[in-house]
Amino acid sequence: MSSTVTEPKTTEALSENASTQVTENKKTFNIEEIQKLLPHRYPFALVDKIIDFVPGKSAVGVKNVTFNEPHFQGHFPGKPIMPGVLIVEAMAQVGGVVMTQVHELEGGLFLFAGIDKVRFRRQVVPGDQLVMTVELLWVKQRRFGKMRAIAEVDGQLACEGELMFSLVT
Repeated sequence: MSSTVTEPKTTEALSENASTQVTENKKTFNIEEIQKLLPHRYPFALVDKIIDFVPGKSAVGVKNVTFNEPHFQGHFPGKPIMPGVLIVEAMAQVGGVVMTQVHELEGGLFLFAGIDKVRFRRQVVPGDQLVMTVELLWVKQRRFGKMRAIAEVDGQLACEGELMFSLVT
């Protein structure tokens, strides 16, 4: 019995067909459209809208940080700060929008496979608008993806890092 080895598809090869899922090169997504793409719901739905989208390549998402979110009750009383893990999760959800629109990868759930080079540069507090830019770096074997993500508040870098995903069916 012989096995064949297939080369991992590059981002460029995947993006050729990516726009088939997104009608008319859609560039924005509202919350209802995001909920059709991602399984996350309250309190873990951390993207309010996608303001720029390039199929198979990148997305820019927005999270409006409000005081009434449940994590602020304990993080921290009298000094509310958005937990870093939730900032990373919000960036990953923007990345999830990109991954769900890559035609060859539809029909599964993407989970974290790794988080590298993540650094926090600024606190995120109620009243901030977190703007997250995620760029797809590569996809391998139609199962694994790596993205570069940054999160900013008022043009100031709040968080950056590389996020890796694995497709589970």
